[in-house]
Amino acid sequence: MAARILVIEDNADNLELMTYLLKAFGHTVFEARDGAEGLNAVKRELPDLVLCDLQMPKVDGYEVAKAVRRDPVLAKLPLVAVTAYAMRGDRDRVLAAGFDGYISKPIVPEEFVGQVERFLEANQPSPAQPAPAAEERHQGPAACRATIVVVDNCLANLDLIRSTLEPFGYRVITAETVREGLEIARESLPDLILSDLHMRDADGYAFLKIVKADPGLREIPFAIISSTVWRETDPSLALSMGADRFILRPIEPGEFLAQIEACVGPTKKSSRST
Repeated sequence: MAARILVIEDNADNLELMTYLLKAFGHTVFEARDGAEGLNAVKRELPDLVLCDLQMPKVDGYEVAKAVRRDPVLAKLPLVAVTAYAMRGDRDRVLAAGFDGYISKPIVPEEFVGQVERFLEANQPSPAQPAPAAEERHQGPAACRATIVVVDNCLANLDLIRSTLEPFGYRVITAETVREGLEIARESLPDLILSDLHMRDADGYAFLKIVKADPGLREIPFAIISSTVWRETDPSLALSMGADRFILRPIEPGEFLAQIEACVGPTKKSSRST
């Protein structure tokens, strides 16, 4: 079930990652970058759940929890701490402050949404038939939808792509260099190669050129993804060299999934098998 979730976090990178993952699973996300802003947002939006960092300037997570629990309208709102300070005794302190529990940092992208949804499920009335666990819902189809080799020298980008695609049935194999990506592609013969444009050992264009010159790989769909372009002609150049897509970050998870599906859909697969 999609939920409305408020994330209160002063670290921009953590906020971006949590928001991205939650949106990828269909949740509506509201953002606040400090405790004071978070208290205003929770009263304004009345979310289904609040994720709150503990260590914030001015108004910290403990003060947020105290204010929420004192408000009769918000008192039963699920409130989850997200903290890097999960030491012995911290759990008791977090619960005593009014939180329903906590998620430790650094978050694990493959597990994060399931952890959040367990708090949502705990707040729901018991159904006549038990709902499937979060992990079961996220497994997607039993059969692999498609195999995708993703090449990017940024581990955070690899984690985000994997976390977005795997729950929808895609098998994702990652590589950090073009050389490694070529080896994996030749071994696995994937349904799609997705490459970052800017990398240390070679750029996405060089990778695309090698793939299209290889008789064993040239029919595999190839997409380039990038946060920036070197020239205004970059997307056109990529397509003229044989790329199926040029994807620009930032991109909403739903749109990203649609771009991937367009590359590995039935038409692409059938054309390769004939």
